[in-house]
Amino acid sequence: MNVAPPPSPRGRPVAAARRVAFDATDPPDPRLLDACVHCGFCLPACPTYALWGEEMDSPRGRLWLMRMGVEGAAGLSPEAVRHLDSCLGCFACVPACPSGVAYDRLLAQTRQQVERRFRRPLAERWRRRLLLAILPHPRAIAAAMAPLRAARATGLLGPAVRSPLWARLPAAVRAPAELGAAADTERRTPGGTPHSGARPRPRRPAGGRPRLRVALVTGCVQRAMFGPTAARAARVLAAYGAEVWVPPDQGCCGALEAHAGHPGAADRRLRRLAAQLDAPGIDRVVVTAAGCGSHLKGCAAERQGVPRGDAERLRRLAGRTRDLTEVLAELGPPPGGLGPLPWRCAYHDPCHLAHAQGVREAPRAVLRAIPQLELVELPEGDLCCGSAGLYNLTDPEPARDLGARKAANVERVAPDVVVAANPGCQLQIAAALAARGLAIPVVQPADLVARALAARPASGPSAPAPLD
Repeated sequence: MNVAPPPSPRGRPVAAARRVAFDATDPPDPRLLDACVHCGFCLPACPTYALWGEEMDSPRGRLWLMRMGVEGAAGLSPEAVRHLDSCLGCFACVPACPSGVAYDRLLAQTRQQVERRFRRPLAERWRRRLLLAILPHPRAIAAAMAPLRAARATGLLGPAVRSPLWARLPAAVRAPAELGAAADTERRTPGGTPHSGARPRPRRPAGGRPRLRVALVTGCVQRAMFGPTAARAARVLAAYGAEVWVPPDQGCCGALEAHAGHPGAADRRLRRLAAQLDAPGIDRVVVTAAGCGSHLKGCAAERQGVPRGDAERLRRLAGRTRDLTEVLAELGPPPGGLGPLPWRCAYHDPCHLAHAQGVREAPRAVLRAIPQLELVELPEGDLCCGSAGLYNLTDPEPARDLGARKAANVERVAPDVVVAANPGCQLQIAAALAARGLAIPVVQPADLVARALAARPASGPSAPAPLD
């Protein structure tokens, strides 16, 4: 599938930066760049190379741009920034690289330089600022979603999206509405009653003898778009034998800002959240969003100017952080087992879980433990769905192409349900399936395991409630 790459932005380098791409504040490390031997093993792993077949839209090409910037051979031209921006940051290239190139670290170093040293067009600057002003705050997300929910409640949303005029709107306008519509669909119970107000209890005792004491991170996008998932995760953890603590008034972990090239703001949020989670006796910090989990697991990296107490707290947080499925796999099936779910289930590997954290088997082990659930693999399972932090909002056209490709692969295996351990992937895939006219629900592991717990004969009827 070859589609045209996005057009080049009308931006310009800041004064005196046309040839000198990077300053002395954490530029791309030449020693890390030297590890690349240009073998090309990264090419088939890269989503944008799969879309466009362009060398400069591959990890190898972007590393070459970084090297040219470090050596002073090129500055931050609009064309160079376009190629760097087109990277999803999925890090599929990292495990594919036989030389161990730290592309994730190099991309983070490059993006913070781009955000400080390249002046984007005014509309693009304000759009990115608006997104980062809204997405770390669940209440702001809810307020931004209010008009969309009103349009859906009045029956206007469906006709508007199906109107020929809708396709003529800019992709940057359509993308948030389409993603929000997908979230609204998933916020309904099997009976169709909205359950947006569901929240996990501050404390939930273990069912039976407690085997672990865990702190549950509720997330920002997760809390605003899929609030019931956190409550279900708490119930599931308790059923498996964990005592669950949900710290009140949790802040954002800073993952989206780090991904977008704003490490200072990201670190401030991270340190505040680390202080909230640093309670005595906590064995695990449990995350249900792959992007947040990757950020928290990597938070022990050395940072300049961080007080010793904060650095020690970050090391503890990094060592304790686990994805929900890792903890469930560690604890094993709950006492009393799980009820049957006679469904065909396709599991999607979120990039920041599979590639960044290396967690692949735990989600599958948890799902395989559900009786009668048939687990099937997706074709091109390692290919990013197009969500990628802010990517489906800042670069909606290639994100839509990748979402369509993922939806086509879902349709090929004809599942009853798709499971994705990340809210961004859940939104992206649900929107792509809806655009294809497929009414296949997309849920998270906590949602499916909670259904299996409810399907136990002792808990009521053995037949599970249908997925909507």
